[in-house]
Amino acid sequence: MTTTTNTSTYDSTLASLGITRYGTASNSTATTNKPNGTSLTQSDFLTLMTAQMKNQDPFSPVDNTQMVAQMAQFSSLAGISDMSTTLKAIADKLGATTTSDAVSYIGKTVLVPGSTAYGRTSGGIAGAVELGSDATDVNVTISDSNGQVLKTMKLGAHAKGTMTYDWDGKTDQGTDAGSGPFTVAVNAQNNGATVSSTGLVWAPVQSVSTATGSAVLSLPGIGDVAAANVRQIG
Repeated sequence: MTTTTNTSTYDSTLASLGITRYGTASNSTATTNKPNGTSLTQSDFLTLMTAQMKNQDPFSPVDNTQMVAQMAQFSSLAGISDMSTTLKAIADKLGATTTSDAVSYIGKTVLVPGSTAYGRTSGGIAGAVELGSDATDVNVTISDSNGQVLKTMKLGAHAKGTMTYDWDGKTDQGTDAGSGPFTVAVNAQNNGATVSSTGLVWAPVQSVSTATGSAVLSLPGIGDVAAANVRQIG
């Protein structure tokens, strides 16, 4: 009678946690109320361990070594889980953009992917080209707002990576091109085969938004650009 009563009590404890004796989930209300269905928390583990100790067969008690090993494994797992949560919180904090970080961009110029550039006070523009692989021929074409080509710069060969250029503001005919805005197009080839390339232009930061949690820069002629896409700050 005692064994039957103890077994019933143990089964009731398992059922309250939404688990049958053989580890399958029951359809009780307790299961639906658990946040993760049949997932066991540290509290659940302690409840099960207590029930096991109370209802163990006195002629065949639970092995102490096994119980200590199980407790150590669960404690280790719980510690790792807590540490993972803490590290994620720290990473989120470090990755977040503060207001002071965002404001620091205002008034500066940034090098970002784009095709619109405004002339410097001294004339011309500077920029860069990102190459996905080695190229034998890299060309930069600068046009005015009407699409008329002002200057074609042949930059020659360059290895994979970033190469810079500087245009003095003079057209192919030697006249002053003005202050822009200019449209910049890049083309790269490797012995006739097209090479992936990205044009980078300098632009002044007009304003910054942190509504999404990360800084988004507003750049004239380019639009909104995430701070993560900034290659360089001038």
